[in-house]
Amino acid sequence: MGKKRVAEKTEEELLAEKEEREKAIREKEKSAIKKSRVKEGRIYINATYNNTVITLTDKSGDTLAWVTAGSLGFKGTKKATPYAASRVATVIGNKAEKIGIQEIDIYVKGVGSGRNSALKALSGRKMRIKSIRDVTPIPHNGCRPPKPRRV
Repeated sequence: MGKKRVAEKTEEELLAEKEEREKAIREKEKSAIKKSRVKEGRIYINATYNNTVITLTDKSGDTLAWVTAGSLGFKGTKKATPYAASRVATVIGNKAEKIGIQEIDIYVKGVGSGRNSALKALSGRKMRIKSIRDVTPIPHNGCRPPKPRRV
């Protein structure tokens, strides 16, 4: 078949192409923020033993943004610390203010150490907190007990 020739681009062409891509990304981000100008929203805090995940949604439950402690660069056991949870909450608060959310309902789930610190970090924002609910699942009959021991 023969060798295929690869057209090499000059540095100027590569820079121009890169600028076009970045411009398109910026326009998409702006249009996404303009489309999603929401006044009310919900924040779901999932604090486990290993990580803290905070999700920002609108009233109907469509996800607008989410942040985890792992995505901010915390690794290993540091992901489950209260400090990591407060950092996650401040990042999601900034995103919510960019979108234009003014009133939020907070739903807290899990038994991790980041629950309270995430709530404290969110309460210091400009947004008005309408309600805080604990939606941690609680077993109402428990596991099946073990069989009696035969000796």
